[in-house]
Order: sequence, then structure tokens, then C-alpha cells
Amino acid sequence: MRKFLPILVAALLPLLAAAASPPTFSTDDERNTMQVFNFASPSVVYVTNETVVRDRWTLRLHTVPKGAGSGFIWDKQGHVVTNFHVIEGARKVTITLQDRSEWPAELVGSAAEKDLAVLKIEAPEELLTPLVAGTSGDLAVGRKVLAIGNPFGLDTTLTTGVVSALGREIQAANNRTIRNVIQTDAAINPGNSGGPLLDSRGRLIGVNTAIYSPSGASVGIGFAIPVDTVKKIVPELIAHGRLVRPVLGIESAPDQWASRYGFEGVAVLRTAPGMPAERAGLRGVYRTSRGGWQLGDVIVAVGRQPVRNYDDLMNALENHRVGEKVELSYLRDGQEHRTSVTLAAP
Repeated sequence: MRKFLPILVAALLPLLAAAASPPTFSTDDERNTMQVFNFASPSVVYVTNETVVRDRWTLRLHTVPKGAGSGFIWDKQGHVVTNFHVIEGARKVTITLQDRSEWPAELVGSAAEKDLAVLKIEAPEELLTPLVAGTSGDLAVGRKVLAIGNPFGLDTTLTTGVVSALGREIQAANNRTIRNVIQTDAAINPGNSGGPLLDSRGRLIGVNTAIYSPSGASVGIGFAIPVDTVKKIVPELIAHGRLVRPVLGIESAPDQWASRYGFEGVAVLRTAPGMPAERAGLRGVYRTSRGGWQLGDVIVAVGRQPVRNYDDLMNALENHRVGEKVELSYLRDGQEHRTSVTLAAP
């Protein structure tokens, strides 16, 4: 028996080793996640900004780090898209590419009301890999999404999740409302801002912009600006440096007037000479024969979109173009009227 014992042990050792080692699992979803990350991560950049402060003792000015975030390559010309709040107030912005090279960035344009900004770097084309823009119009709750960014300064971090809701609203840095925002449970933490939200084909479907969290860390509710909005705004920022919105040519009264006088809408304080509102016959606040002031017209709708406040009016105008004719609904002396106006350039 002793003669065969070493032979038996030698025969059993491979079986014992195999039993101790876990089996190798591979799923289609796992392969897809890896493929998307490998495809899209070269397009994601690290955005750092510095601001100027004055030394309290020497009174000298010097730059100090202010914050960091994420961004992504938009095109081969070196345009980089990020959030407005990532670069707000920055004196100097630096972009770090995937190969760890650092490039000074110039601000091309920004839209605080949409929390978007476009930067430009003078890097060689071979270092620039633009993301492929998809569409957000056909998104549905439950669709798989992936976020790549630099949370807490940890570069090129991947998180995955699903679209958890659509049509959300968040507040921009200038207190304007950003509408039709994507909600996701993919972990988005400080530093992810400005990074891409991707679908399972590696296409850009949103720009990660905010989280909802009392502690400031991800709790499973993050928000992204939909790519259909991004595709409309970024070319305008590159061409004009700002969001070009058509105007009516009015000076509006503060929203507090609505609660004071008991109405919903935007009260016209005065109209600009030669602009659409004046040509359409809209009337601002005016003095009565007794010397008092009388409330003028109150805009309540642009086309089919109701207007309850100034924010509604701005969002309604953003859906139209300069030179486009729209129907304007307004209240005058308690009666609703309609008129057509041709929107003008700002």
C-alpha cells in the first residue's frame, strides 16, 4: 500500500488544485463594458483649474488650485467639452490627456444656463480622439449607461448603471432651470462633472453634471445633460462664444410681481424701439390719467409652450430661431390676446 501512496497523491493534487481555484466566468455584458471603456476612455480628459488670490501679508497675486473635473474631446480641432461650473472663475485651465500630457486650454465659449463650456487645446491631431455622439431622443428607463471621469482626482474611473428616469429638471449655476435631464444610478461623484455618459455602443448620450446627495457623494442619483441638447449648443459656443437665443425685445418685470398682482406669466416692463414686441403692439407699464402706474401686458405663452415665469420664457425662446414667426399669447386688462411676432437676433 505504501508503494502506491505517492502515486495516488500525485494523481489527486491536480484535482485538489482545480477544486480550490474558482472557475472563470465571462458574460456578454462584461465584455461589452470592457469594450466600451477601451473604446471611449482615450477621449476623456482631466480638467484642472486655477484662480488668482492675493496674499494677505505681501498683497502679491498668485495662482492656486481651485478645482478639477472631467471633459471629453469633441473634435480633431482640439475642442473639449466640459461643465461650466468646472471652469467657472478660473484664471488658468489645464487639460490632461490620456497619455498624461498636459495642455493649456483657452475658453472658447460657455453657457451657464445649460452648464456647458467649450475649451480648446493646441494638441497634435494624433493625440485627439473625439467621442461619437449618439442621440438621447430614444432613451428609455432601464437602458444601460456607463460614465467615465475623474472622481476625487482618480483619473479614468468607470462606473455603470441604467437610466433611472427621464425628463428631470436641475438648477444651473445662474439659477436657470435645465430641463429634460437624464437621471442615472451610475455612480457620479465630485470630479465626474463634465465627463461623458455613454450607451452600450460607446456613443455619447449625455454630459454628467450633478448629483443629488446631502453628503456630496454618490447615493445613486446622478444627472446628465442630454446629448441632443449638447449637439445644439456646442456648435453655437464654438461659433459665437455664447448661446444665441432669439429675443422679443422686452424688458421684463421681476417674477415677484406675479405673486404681488396675482397672475402667472411675464409682465412687460417696457418694449425696445423697433423690436418684435413693439412692432406687434405689446404694451409695457404705463401711467394712467390720474398719474398712477398701470400693469401692462403679461406674456402667458410662446407658441404652445405656457409661460409662468421668466425662466419659462427663456426656455421657450431657446426652442426657436432668429427670424422664425411664432404666436405670442398675452393678457391685457384681464383678457387674453394672441399675436404673431418674428423673433429677432439679440
